[in-house]
Amino acid sequence: MTMTRRPFTRLLATACLAAPLPLLAAAPAALDSDNETLARGAYLATASDCTACHTAPGGQPMAGGLEIASPLGAIIATNITPSKSHGIGDYSEADFVRALREGIRADGANLYPAMPYTAYGHLSDADIHALYVYFMEGVAPVDTPTAETALPFPMNLRVAMKGWNLLFHDAEPLEDDPERSAEWNRGRYLVEGPGHCSSCHTPRGFFMQERDDQALTGAQVGPWYAPDITPDVAAGIGSWRHDELVTYLRTGKLDQAQAAGSMAEAIEHSFQHLTEDDLGAIATYLEALPTAESSSQARSRFDHGEPGDELASFRGDGYAAGLSGDSRGAQLYSANCSSCHQADGSGTDDGYYPRLYQNGVLGDVNATNLIATILYGVDREVGDEHVFMPPFGEQPNAFNALNNDDVAVLANYLLARFGETDDDGHPILQVSADEVQEIREGGPRSPLILLARIGLGVGVVVLALLGLWLIRRRKARRR
Repeated sequence: MTMTRRPFTRLLATACLAAPLPLLAAAPAALDSDNETLARGAYLATASDCTACHTAPGGQPMAGGLEIASPLGAIIATNITPSKSHGIGDYSEADFVRALREGIRADGANLYPAMPYTAYGHLSDADIHALYVYFMEGVAPVDTPTAETALPFPMNLRVAMKGWNLLFHDAEPLEDDPERSAEWNRGRYLVEGPGHCSSCHTPRGFFMQERDDQALTGAQVGPWYAPDITPDVAAGIGSWRHDELVTYLRTGKLDQAQAAGSMAEAIEHSFQHLTEDDLGAIATYLEALPTAESSSQARSRFDHGEPGDELASFRGDGYAAGLSGDSRGAQLYSANCSSCHQADGSGTDDGYYPRLYQNGVLGDVNATNLIATILYGVDREVGDEHVFMPPFGEQPNAFNALNNDDVAVLANYLLARFGETDDDGHPILQVSADEVQEIREGGPRSPLILLARIGLGVGVVVLALLGLWLIRRRKARRR
């Protein structure tokens, strides 16, 4: 799995958001002037990671158009520039507040919770006001339409979200806990409010609601898996020191973990631009979280595997023989990964090419992130460093396209050599070509659509039968 360095190129949207950061303190301050309110709003938009979803690759800042994978289908991020024709330029502040707190657009239609209003509802009134000022005055209007989200029936009926909100949404602003420190309260506010960490890291229930009893214990997010970030030593990040957690939030890189997918976007567009005080507060809050009682992981996901070189196993066999025999995984590793991660998986001394043993992606409860990393690569810009690993899936920009069977064989080699194994030395996880195809298609799909259609169909039949029964009953009475 090769990585290449490229010259640093910062997205314009990130530059626009990051520019006012030196003007801001770690905690909310009094709104003394319009400039201060604007700067505060820019910082909050950065903390909320609005760019990651609302700026498409190569597109204008906040102009939308990005397809967001969900278990129910693709959701298209909208234009949230102050364009009056295609954005939110006609939103009053009350409209803006309603969208962030209740998930309701200015036209009265419900938003899907892919826009994390379930978290933004916890923002203070002052912070929502600052965000409104920023989006109306600090973002350039882009008069470009975006495609409409078109989820399959019946999920395309946005009115159903009214019932969902009644059951699962709490729009109340967070209040400080007087029993906790100011740093803990600030960290909770950032994690549960603008940072909306639970939107990715908390498992979802049958109706796609967040499982509060398993908060931040890990969840599927499209083709990636957002891991457990509780202090659980085995399943979570309880083995990390406070400074390591802060470093990861700022850079996306530790010896045992590297940010990719949506977390890489969060690091690039959001976390690296936050103040050290805010990053420290987030770490303090995460370190104080309760751990999940249901965790089945016995050993830390960062404590497994060792360096080892099995490439000699296919030497002298010939290329074709190696690809059809037991050494196929080692041969795929040699051809695609070893030049950067080294033959024994030890990576490079500076950590730019990470080691593969004692690495969280190979010790997690599932192989989702291993598969996704092979298929989609890693692309993360932090400061003046561009961390890049090319994708190896069958796609136009793939470095050396691998089919589903190739990816499964390579993944199983990596799991056996550097991952978690049982007492007999067999890998705990086994990847199939079908699992690779599922990740290639954007991740697992929810059965909710099919079940909802069945439920609606049954309801229609019941109503039809009830109608026929009433008609016959009336006719019988007339006789």
